[in-house]
Amino acid sequence: MKDQKIYIIGAGVAGLVAAIELEKAGYTPVILEGSEGIGGRMKTDEVDGFLLDHGFQVLLTAYPEARKYLDFASLNLKYFEPGAIIFGAKDTFIVSDPLRNPLKVVNMAFSHVGSFFDKVKMFSLTQELKKKSLDDIFNEPSISTYQYLKEYGFTEQIITNFFKPFFRGIFLEKDLKTSSRMFEFTFKMFSEGMGAIPANGMIEIPKMLRQRLHSTEFLFNTKVKAIQGTQIDLENGERIQADRIIIATQPDKFMKQLDGQFSPAKSVITLYFSLHKSFMGRAMLGLIPGENHLINNLVFMSDVSSAYSKNGRALLSVSILATDLKEKELIKAVQSELEALSRINAEYFKFVKSYYINYAIPTVDDVKGTIPFTECKISDQVFLAGDYLLNGSINAAMASGRIAAEAVVHSYMPIH
Repeated sequence: MKDQKIYIIGAGVAGLVAAIELEKAGYTPVILEGSEGIGGRMKTDEVDGFLLDHGFQVLLTAYPEARKYLDFASLNLKYFEPGAIIFGAKDTFIVSDPLRNPLKVVNMAFSHVGSFFDKVKMFSLTQELKKKSLDDIFNEPSISTYQYLKEYGFTEQIITNFFKPFFRGIFLEKDLKTSSRMFEFTFKMFSEGMGAIPANGMIEIPKMLRQRLHSTEFLFNTKVKAIQGTQIDLENGERIQADRIIIATQPDKFMKQLDGQFSPAKSVITLYFSLHKSFMGRAMLGLIPGENHLINNLVFMSDVSSAYSKNGRALLSVSILATDLKEKELIKAVQSELEALSRINAEYFKFVKSYYINYAIPTVDDVKGTIPFTECKISDQVFLAGDYLLNGSINAAMASGRIAAEAVVHSYMPIH
């Protein structure tokens, strides 16, 4: 049975984890990847002496699947300081550790962001979520995150100044419409672990997964055009006959019958600038409350990992959720906003590169933590993997790859 031809479409995190699990079960899968390398949405470029991730991405060390598949020590993780630098209309202040130790947050800084009661609420929420299992979180009724925060008793002040700018950067939408389950999950992960990046860029995560593979074959620059039954048609006209297929990317591209089954994904624009020196000077996320600005969040990547800059200049990552501006206008507008925030002349922010990421995270209406492997099955031979099946996170991408591989292994078991 183990000489079965199992093909995985997509060499992103979900596809790589599926291959790891299939190898463990004794199979030798083949991964078909449309681009020239692994990683899917998780890639890092080297440009002008900088490491540029495709969009601002963070690994949360409390992710259970990440702990299972990654060796954090070998990744040489560099950690963000918990909290945020908040660029208010009149003042800039630092709120340290609000999701991990809210009661220790310095009163003065916190009073700009929220009330004393917000601090107490934050503490009780942290304690509550520590006791709650992930299954409990994902089985709860779902309301919007905004409604959840209001019902929990948080003031509009802290929602505007902290929760909105912080979670907008994670959920990639402005109004906190994202499910309260996703909020609880993310809040729990932040309060139990750290936000981190591998020293040499996010690409190190898929690279590490690939190093765990010993017999899997990779076919790069191999674009799939259509899947019919167990037949894979490639764009170059070739035809592959498979025994089992795992589609580790959104399947409506190849399967006409799934057209229109998926909500449009959430997009983000990341602009990179270099500066002679970081004006933040610490490994922390910068947040801008309110609505009248393009920048959602910013971070000097070189403050988190010095390896992100090999030329002595500081590397600044700026995330923008939505705009109609053309690239040149956008760069100019963002440079002006950076000048207003930092009081450093706009022209000193040297533009490095922009990434317009149309598919940053999937829009998932029914957010889940896991699914039974029967739910990732399209037919007896074709299976799905990808974070869109669960929730938009690295954890979900890994879980979906594992579940799809389990489904394939199970499909070969004799029925009694």
